[in-house]
Amino acid sequence: MGTQHPRRVSRRRFLGGVMLAGLLGRYPRVVAAEPPPEVTQLRLIAQRGSICVAPKYVAEALLQAEGFTAIHYAEEPQFSVRIQRLAAGETDLEFTFVGPLITRIDAGDPIVVLAGGHIGCFELFGTAQVRTIRDLKGKTVAIPELGSPQHIFLSSMVAYVGLDPGQDIQWVTQPRAASMRLLAEGKIDAYLGFPPDPQELRAKQIGHVIVNSTLDRPWSQYFCCMVAGNREFVHMHPVATKRAVRAILKAANVCASEPGQVAQFLVDKGYTERYDYALQAIKEIPYDRWREYDAEDTIRFYALRLHEVGMIKSSPQKIIAQGTNWRFFNALKKELKG
Repeated sequence: MGTQHPRRVSRRRFLGGVMLAGLLGRYPRVVAAEPPPEVTQLRLIAQRGSICVAPKYVAEALLQAEGFTAIHYAEEPQFSVRIQRLAAGETDLEFTFVGPLITRIDAGDPIVVLAGGHIGCFELFGTAQVRTIRDLKGKTVAIPELGSPQHIFLSSMVAYVGLDPGQDIQWVTQPRAASMRLLAEGKIDAYLGFPPDPQELRAKQIGHVIVNSTLDRPWSQYFCCMVAGNREFVHMHPVATKRAVRAILKAANVCASEPGQVAQFLVDKGYTERYDYALQAIKEIPYDRWREYDAEDTIRFYALRLHEVGMIKSSPQKIIAQGTNWRFFNALKKELKG
């Protein structure tokens, strides 16, 4: 079980908070006609070392402006536990890669996908023997855990080119630092990383990029990370849900417009260590394009890939019917279009 993210009051953290509060002051609320949120507490998950979900952290000041007075970030490094806590109602919202959300909806977890987040951050690195995704047949790939975003994303990728992730890939579970070391030593053939791993691998010239999901089709045509909620929370607290999703989408816009300040904020808050890697990642991820992409089409695309290889039993349409609710996202697209 995770623990609540500590609120330290060091000078660096205090200055980082003041700096971000001033920045977010330029993004006023447009909620005068809305009632206040049904609840003023909001529970989310913090995962250190994960830069791509920056809007979830940047949103804290905006969530306060939306009427949330108690915002808790529970720290949990293991992805499977983060999803379990969302399903159990121990957290209210999550911002993560869409693939595992689909697998958990298929398994019957009370999770509902609410909005698109950003378009890609994963990069697949390989040794000299791996030039394309098809070259992964019979090769060894490191992932942090089965069912993790890396595992499900790469399974979708190999399924798209006709491989069977259950039969054609040799998966090994390793922590991210060990995975990058093993790739450098040639003891594994490929590693799929999300920021700051790709930035570090490129800086250290470890392996080479096979696929960049931000740039390469078809992956760049769909959302990568999406906003999801606990189904009961969404049902019982629709005003709070809309306000929280609005804060996260506004925070995504902040990431796009002020990457330097956001990167410093992530370092000051202890979510990542290297400012240079954080800045590079924030600049590379198209955070402000969430209005342009089709959230339902994203669910359909990944659900079809996962259904083809037997990782889910439900059809894409069933996943969409049972595990999505776009009314908040559609409303906010219109409201925040300016």
